[in-house]
Amino acid sequence: MFSSLAVPNYRLWATGALVSNIGTWMQRVAQDWLVLTVLTDHSGTAVGITTGLQFLPILLLGPYAGLIADRHDKRRLLMATQTAMGLCALVLGLLVLTGTAELWHVYAIATALGLASAFDAPARQAFVSEVVDAGQLPNAVALNSASFNLARLAGPGVAGLVIAWIGTAPAFLVNAASFAAVLLAIGRMDVAALRPSARAPRGRHQILEGVRYVKGRPDLVMILVLAGIIGTFGLNFQLTNAMMATEVFREGPEAYGLLGTVMAVGTLAGALWAARRGRFRLRYLLGGAVLFGVFTIAASLMPSFWWYAALLIPVGLASLTFLNSCNTSIQLSVEPRFRGRVLALYMAVIQGGTPIGAPLVGWVGEAFGARWSVGVGGGIALVAGIWALVLVRRRMRTTPGPGPAGTSPVDGSAEGRPATGRPAAGRPAGNQSPRTTTP
Repeated sequence: MFSSLAVPNYRLWATGALVSNIGTWMQRVAQDWLVLTVLTDHSGTAVGITTGLQFLPILLLGPYAGLIADRHDKRRLLMATQTAMGLCALVLGLLVLTGTAELWHVYAIATALGLASAFDAPARQAFVSEVVDAGQLPNAVALNSASFNLARLAGPGVAGLVIAWIGTAPAFLVNAASFAAVLLAIGRMDVAALRPSARAPRGRHQILEGVRYVKGRPDLVMILVLAGIIGTFGLNFQLTNAMMATEVFREGPEAYGLLGTVMAVGTLAGALWAARRGRFRLRYLLGGAVLFGVFTIAASLMPSFWWYAALLIPVGLASLTFLNSCNTSIQLSVEPRFRGRVLALYMAVIQGGTPIGAPLVGWVGEAFGARWSVGVGGGIALVAGIWALVLVRRRMRTTPGPGPAGTSPVDGSAEGRPATGRPAAGRPAGNQSPRTTTP
């Protein structure tokens, strides 16, 4: 389960990321609470706009950011993006601390943070493949998710207590300081032990080249469409949990932080399960999508705060199983020279849809009630998951081949290989192990 931690560089990376992720989750909770209860009168739309602005640059700049990641040294690029995100947290914390923060300040800083994140995300995802070898990559990707969700366990709960005791400003300042952990970890890495992938040469139409590569891979198209739908309409718990806690259950910041922590129990369990199994199976991707929709709808119907919190555990487990399966698939089945661009497209659809989905979900909550904002997101995710399941079953019936042991039901290519027929990076040409794809 923890085999990648035997790699010294990965231990540094995972440690720094864990500290930074705790700070990030503290800021997410504090930012929503600041907008919802201090800068507005419980406006779900304002929270949705804030979240949307934070992810809009990923939607607009994602493909270009992926090309930058393919062209440049990912380690140096990460040092720049992590520094920029730390400065955003510092500025917001100082504004709140001095009592001068206004809603437009939050909007502007959320946009700036989104710009830095747009370039950080593809470089960070692709950098993992340079820290460990291909055989350890599925485990490393899963442990990244585990680190993120371990922080999600601690961050919201700590943020809720900090907000209740001394306000939101310290949460932002702690997040600003946490970025130093990542910068220190990256700076201490043994550069000679890294496995840098070949950089994409400069040329014309390279973004379109990446898009054409994805269009030629039906399996990637299905993953991106499904991830985009679920990311846009289903993965808005940062917003919906705030609305459920305050409007439906009449609870305070401690309870809101607790909901994020409880949900992280499920996502952490999903990440550790993925690390243990160490390989991708299509059933986990499709099953995760369908079960995410089912459990989210069920959560929207829960009569009490504690029943709602309990349902967030399987919601988190299903969502992480789906996302981790998507990510692993892309990491291991995409040719290295396209990896940054394809991962950028993936991040664009999984997070870039938030500027559309978050305001819509916030509006649904204001117009019809918070329960509807949760249930509608779950319903759309369920329909999308069933669509993908039907699509795959049709493909399995119509694609000739020896069967599931050696072929992908989505595109007919050998599992564990890119659809082009060339062996996946780091794998022997004869390997017929199941295709590995990641969120």
